[in-house]
Amino acid sequence: MYSIGIAYLLWLVSGCGALGFHRFYLGKIPTGILWMCTGGLGMIGAIYDFFTLPGQVREANIRNALFNQVTSHHGSAPWRYVHNGDASVVKEKESVERVILKMAKENKGILTASEVALGANISIDEAKKVLDALVSKGFAEIRVRKSGTLVYTLPELMDTDSPLEGF
Repeated sequence: MYSIGIAYLLWLVSGCGALGFHRFYLGKIPTGILWMCTGGLGMIGAIYDFFTLPGQVREANIRNALFNQVTSHHGSAPWRYVHNGDASVVKEKESVERVILKMAKENKGILTASEVALGANISIDEAKKVLDALVSKGFAEIRVRKSGTLVYTLPELMDTDSPLEGF
């Protein structure tokens, strides 16, 4: 985590921001070099940084958190980045079970493992494990269509007025 105090200290030590040490600290290497070569863009950029440094630190911390999330989950991003005006927010990705429930509601309570894998951005094996866990907890049932396809049904979300086709 980056610190506002350290960022201001580096701003001060670098000639009130003219050398851009605070930008290097926050991972803004290209603009750090630009600040170093131009004296903080003739001190205009350095003065701008004085007033916006807390926001820059907040952005750097968000960027750092996103990077850590990606590297700790081996490429499957469990978050999404939303930029809303001046407020940047990291939101957690929906749980697989929540995705399953939404899809089941849209599909009148009937799902396949491949549909869940596609909708939740997970492997088919993972989708099958989650669906099987729902079956073992009693929230879902496994049925076999005449075609031999395994489908998972969530009785609470099924349209009870229409018969199951293909069973």
